Amino acid sequence: MPDFIGAVDQGTTSTRFMIFDHGGNEIARHQLEHEQILPQAGWVEHNPTEIWERTRSVIQTTLNRANLAASDLAALGITNQRETTLVWNRRTGRPYYNAIVWQDTRTDRIASALDRDGRGEVIRRKAGLPPATYFAGGKIQWILENVDGVRAAAEAGDALFGTTDTWLLWNLTGGPHGGVHVTDVTNASRTMLMDLETLDWDDELLSFFGVPRAMLPQIMPSSCPGLYGVTRADGPLGGEVPLSGDLGDQQAATVGQVCFSPGEAKNTYGTGNFLLLNTGTEPVRSEHGLLTTVCYRFGDDKPVYALEGSIAVTGSAVQWLRDQLGIISGAAQSEALARQVDDNGGVYFVPAFSGLFAPYWRSDARGAIVGLSRYNTNAHLARATLESICYQTRDVVEAMQQDSGVVLDVLRVDGGVTANDLCMQLQADILGVPVSRPVVAETTALGAAYAAGLAVGFWSSTDELRSNWQEDRRWEPQWSGERRERGYAGWKKAVTRTLDWVDVD
Repeated sequence: MPDFIGAVDQGTTSTRFMIFDHGGNEIARHQLEHEQILPQAGWVEHNPTEIWERTRSVIQTTLNRANLAASDLAALGITNQRETTLVWNRRTGRPYYNAIVWQDTRTDRIASALDRDGRGEVIRRKAGLPPATYFAGGKIQWILENVDGVRAAAEAGDALFGTTDTWLLWNLTGGPHGGVHVTDVTNASRTMLMDLETLDWDDELLSFFGVPRAMLPQIMPSSCPGLYGVTRADGPLGGEVPLSGDLGDQQAATVGQVCFSPGEAKNTYGTGNFLLLNTGTEPVRSEHGLLTTVCYRFGDDKPVYALEGSIAVTGSAVQWLRDQLGIISGAAQSEALARQVDDNGGVYFVPAFSGLFAPYWRSDARGAIVGLSRYNTNAHLARATLESICYQTRDVVEAMQQDSGVVLDVLRVDGGVTANDLCMQLQADILGVPVSRPVVAETTALGAAYAAGLAVGFWSSTDELRSNWQEDRRWEPQWSGERRERGYAGWKKAVTRTLDWVDVD
């Protein structure tokens, strides 16, 4: 068997390709950003063709850097930004419209209508999700209703829907020339269209959004011994490689953090924050604003479920300081700037750019910076931005403890923001529990590699994967309990200032 596994990590702001060895060690990577298209307030789009071109490029560059060929890869896994919605023509491969990104809020009226007439409770019961702009179902409906010709093409079977995993799998396996139209259970569980119990598209849920079943991909396990297909020899890998792993990015990070037992949790810090708690083979219904989602399904085994707290804006708030305000030149500078002050100077920043996700689910909220005086500087704003990442995580941890009864004794973290030592120290201080970062911080790509490798026998079991996990650094809480609670009370007060800002019908 070849010595390596490849993983495509198609994220919200960039696409990377990584190659891992049997020990889960990174061998090589390459990463490229893609354009964030913002046509109007609340709208966020990506160009699907650009994403496919970026994927081809990062694969080719990584293989070249490692001096490897397709034949050196035992399998390929894919992980992706979830909920982001694409619709394209089966015959030409051309998208009908830009991808509508998970952060996009144009479907707020669709989501609100679902809750007003009782359909929302059916969605909560069957899909484990609250009606929200976040999920794919409303985005498909918007495209069907607003883009000329798509409704007729969908009913004729010519228009295909997919999240970005499906788009890439389809293109990697041939596109218009025999491309495989599939997704996995974790991505399907983020659409509001799949029943958590049957793991299949549900006709009643489809009727709520007017989505023809013919446009939907086949739902497969996350780790698929039967394969999703093989790459084409004339594709970016230059050879045939089994495609055997597919996971939404946050579920992939949970696998990469080897959270295979009920009660184990991880928090990923990327564009947003996503805290997942493994709840075992039975779904746990949330009463405190969390999502019930599929964590993973390996082959024919029973699916494993999770409670998830999804936060829309965390790392992208730092990006906002760079791109929109221009007070830092790069993400790393946010830490140096924030270290210039000992506290936030009374400033709180609630980055509700796309409304508030878990545990509030308020699409009427918008971002706010509160507590400003002439004393405050850009350093206080930088620190408040890092603290906002940590306070939003505490909101989710509090809800998770109420739903599950699990009290965290340590928080496993991963993702780009974990390179910010000050932010991770603040996270430990604000939560009051240790924060642990693994040696391989990019656990999203690693989880996709693990899923692909398990399917083809590259790894024999999840126990073997556990032996790969190693701690890189741990942060212990330093704040007093009084300071921790005073700071959190200020945060909760700041959140109230963001609400009822946008009128939602």
